[in-house]
Amino acid sequence: MTQATYFRAPSNLPQLARRLASGCLLAIVLLPLSVVFYWMMSDAGTLAVRANLAPGAVQGELQSWQRLLGCLLMEVPLCLLLIGVWQARKCFLLLGSGRVFTAESIGYLRSFAAWSVASAIARIFCDAAASVVVTLANLPGQRMLALGLGSDQFFLLFFAALVWLMAGVIGEGLALADENASFV
Repeated sequence: MTQATYFRAPSNLPQLARRLASGCLLAIVLLPLSVVFYWMMSDAGTLAVRANLAPGAVQGELQSWQRLLGCLLMEVPLCLLLIGVWQARKCFLLLGSGRVFTAESIGYLRSFAAWSVASAIARIFCDAAASVVVTLANLPGQRMLALGLGSDQFFLLFFAALVWLMAGVIGEGLALADENASFV
């Protein structure tokens, strides 16, 4: 007869969860600022590559309106992802307060996963729009529309599916625990 092995959460789990919640806040503030900095300071060739184009696709320097519009386009998928990070933060705060297996935390995990999927999909369209924006000042016939799927989008979709699945497993465990509690 084998003995069941149970997972015991480390005693520092609440402290770690609170630190992760703080890290989420830091990401929510710093990431949009870093996108602005990147679009304002990078050269045209770097921004062309970012928009799935060849480095020489942009003729001349980018105008201020192109940088601003490109930056705004790149903020869209990031903001969608950061809404998900806000949901993850709420989940971490629940963990930090000792509420680990709750329907609320499962909802936050699923919400994080859903916003991550929305971000990955939006990124496809925003990258395509950015390719048009950065080449719009080019001569007629030299303007481009580039579509691309990157490994970062596939990874984000995979990660979102993994989190959704984990939330489902936690939900099943919660349902079994509630069912067992009703018998006692």
